[in-house]
Amino acid sequence: REKEAAEQAALPYVWKQTIADVDISIPVPAGTRGRDLNVVISSKKLKVGLKGKDPIMEGDLPKSIRADESTWSLEDQKSVEIHLEKVNQMEWWEHVLTHHPKIDTTKINPENSKLSDLDGETRAMVEKMMYDQRQKEMGKPTSEEQKKLDMFKKFQEQHPEMDFSKAKI
Repeated sequence: REKEAAEQAALPYVWKQTIADVDISIPVPAGTRGRDLNVVISSKKLKVGLKGKDPIMEGDLPKSIRADESTWSLEDQKSVEIHLEKVNQMEWWEHVLTHHPKIDTTKINPENSKLSDLDGETRAMVEKMMYDQRQKEMGKPTSEEQKKLDMFKKFQEQHPEMDFSKAKI
């Protein structure tokens, strides 16, 4: 943990992430203007620096981003703030640039989110998982198991002439 903190502190930027995006803050000399900067954001690469000087940071991103939904701004003429929108909004990044030290993503404690914050498809999936978990805890069938039982019952009703006493489900 300490080694990781020291490695991250040595980087020329500070970063944080949510499951959906990455925010990077890069200090620049006081009085820097937007026109002094060279910022290039593409789906798999990032470059930030002052024109005419070596880049402050440059390299490959570990995963793809939505470049058209990612932004940068100059704050108080002393830091470049970059917001990267992840393509896969279901995974954590181990680092911002692939040649920089990794963090242990298993130690990430995600902020609590409300079901109402999720998009419809993700929300439905989470609600189904929660329902199935409650059913299991009560010793009842999950939604998939219930679907199979219902199909079997319907088949039994359609075929009363068959003996289902030895059927294994």
